[in-house]
Amino acid sequence: MNSSISSIADIQTLLSQIPGPDQAAAAAWAARDPQLTKPPGALGRLEELSCWLSAWQGRHPPTLERPRARVFAGNHGVAALGVSAFPPEVTVQMVANFEHGGAAINQLCRAFGTELTVAALDLDRPTADFTRRPAMDEAEFIAAFRIGMDSVPADTDVLAVGEMGIGNTTPAAAIPCALYGGTAAEWIGRGTGVDDPGLARKAEVVEAGVRLHHGQPPLEILRRLGGRELAAMAGAILAARLKRVPVLLDGYVCTAAAAALEAARPGALDHCQVAHVSVEPGHRRLLDRLGKRPLFDLGMRLGEASGAALAVGILKGAVACHVGMATFAEAGVSEKG
Repeated sequence: MNSSISSIADIQTLLSQIPGPDQAAAAAWAARDPQLTKPPGALGRLEELSCWLSAWQGRHPPTLERPRARVFAGNHGVAALGVSAFPPEVTVQMVANFEHGGAAINQLCRAFGTELTVAALDLDRPTADFTRRPAMDEAEFIAAFRIGMDSVPADTDVLAVGEMGIGNTTPAAAIPCALYGGTAAEWIGRGTGVDDPGLARKAEVVEAGVRLHHGQPPLEILRRLGGRELAAMAGAILAARLKRVPVLLDGYVCTAAAAALEAARPGALDHCQVAHVSVEPGHRRLLDRLGKRPLFDLGMRLGEASGAALAVGILKGAVACHVGMATFAEAGVSEKG
């Protein structure tokens, strides 16, 4: 599918061809749900989620036997400007931790039976400083985007998408600032824990980047202000849509990458749920702009798809209830009069 992608224009063409949900599967879900032994709507969003899974998997009943998590790692030129509390080499060290099974994402994937793969994207070659020039040239952007597209098997029941990259809450703030406007201060947060001078530097970096690249089309904004891991996440999200795989978006960085797709093609994120709202202030603001409700708010800000992996457990509960509950007739329970 991605072999024909050689330019941003090709991505835009694919966005124009994205499929919608499977109406027959949604209708089958709607026929079963009122028969289950509960008052209508009593399971709240669990009911919405099982319907969403069925519609985007294109089958009824929905299944969650093959959940997969994909974590993309990249390094950023703007990290050298003092926008993070940690040095860029931590990205490499954390990728090694993922590979040895020692990170939070490893434990959460293990807990919910989710397959995890991690893609490290040219960590020895950070993106360019976007306050001076685009973070990536078009070839670099397309290469990362295609890696994301390649990461999504068609038989995936749900895809949890996340990232690792020191300094990447700075591009995560710059992208929606460029797409939607507002001041840098409204979109930035402390990320890995920068102090007040670091937060001020972060605002200056975002302002400078947006000033240089403002007014570009959404996918150009992603190329110019993003990073390789953001491009790869966008590629994975688009590939999932084309293959009718539902997606769980993780935190602020992941949502910022996804926002460029939505800005380029309204409705491009209809197959996505946002797992959680980050403590990064800009994330809640971005979700409001996208019209997305997070599944939970646990004060998380780790990244690495940790929130999305945890949300797999919620989806498993939603599927178990819809598939496993008895109907009123089966249980011999009187329905509402």
